[in-house]
This record gives sequence, C-alpha cells and structure tokens, in this order.
Amino acid sequence: MNRKFRCFSAGVIMLLIISKVDVSMANSLFSVNMHAPASEWVKSTTGTWPGMKDGKTYWYKLDKKAGLWWSTDGNKWAAVQDGLWADKEGKWLKIHQGKLVWSTDGKQWTEVPDWKWEGSDGKWYKFDAKWNLWVNE
Repeated sequence: MNRKFRCFSAGVIMLLIISKVDVSMANSLFSVNMHAPASEWVKSTTGTWPGMKDGKTYWYKLDKKAGLWWSTDGNKWAAVQDGLWADKEGKWLKIHQGKLVWSTDGKQWTEVPDWKWEGSDGKWYKFDAKWNLWVNE
C-alpha cells in the first residue's frame, strides 16, 4: 500500500510539473503574440519597389501589361529588357507566363509562394492577381 501510494504521488507530482510547464509555455507564447506588432498588407500608393544591383538601388514598377520598368531616381523610367529584378536574398524574380517566378541561378525557375518577396529595403511586397502591388511594412 505504501509503495502504491508513493508511485501514485510521484505520478501526480510529475503531472503537476508537466502541467505547470505547459501552462507557463502557453502563457509566454500568448504574451509574445499579444505584443508582436500587427502588420497588414496595404496597396502601394506608388506601385514601386526597390531592388539592388551592383550595390546601387533601382526602383521598379509594372506597366498595365505587367511589363517591368526601372529607374535610378524615380523620375526617368526605362523598360527592363530581361524583365528581371533581385530580392533581398539575391534571388532573381520575373513574370513568366502570367506568374511570378524566381531562381537562384537564372536557369531553374519556380513560382514564388503567394507571390511575395522581401525587397532590398526589408519590406515585404506581393502582387495580387491583377498585378497590383501590395506592401507589408
């Protein structure tokens, strides 16, 4: 009887310890989520996003036919002949057959998940189905 009681007590204590740890972890996770800044996607007012090439910032935008244009100053724009720009990690992106795709080597291309990428400025950008640009700061 004494041995059964000790085993039972040890089991109850273990459950209480585990429960306490789980509750503490849940509380800390909950408090982190409660204090994390809420970020929302907003439609870009300029329709432009930055990219780096050879250490220089270029500004990009799409025309009505999803053609890519770039500028160094935001005033004078030129069509990007190869249609490529780079994200913050150096992956190449382009619009191909109506989809946003990317590549690390310029040879194998895959569709960009949710059409989202991180710009050289650390902000996240995405296109919707009509090629409208959205930004998440």
